[in-house]
Amino acid sequence: MAKVLDRITVNPEVCMGQPTIRGIRITVSFILKLLASGESYQQILEAYPELEIEDLKQAVEYAAWLAGEYSRPLPSVKG
Repeated sequence: MAKVLDRITVNPEVCMGQPTIRGIRITVSFILKLLASGESYQQILEAYPELEIEDLKQAVEYAAWLAGEYSRPLPSVKG
């Protein structure tokens, strides 16, 4: 069974609809850029204490699914 990416949210009113981590205005692409530039999970968590390790793991998993051209349904944002 596929894992639900419950920490990745898309809301047209947050960060222009880009996928974010739990809607807190930190985008998946920002996390990926930090990792690509050589930052470790630990360094990112220290710099952004509002993030949790599972947030980072799901950002990478989400990117992997996108790179594989497989779409995953995201939870809808209410409110």
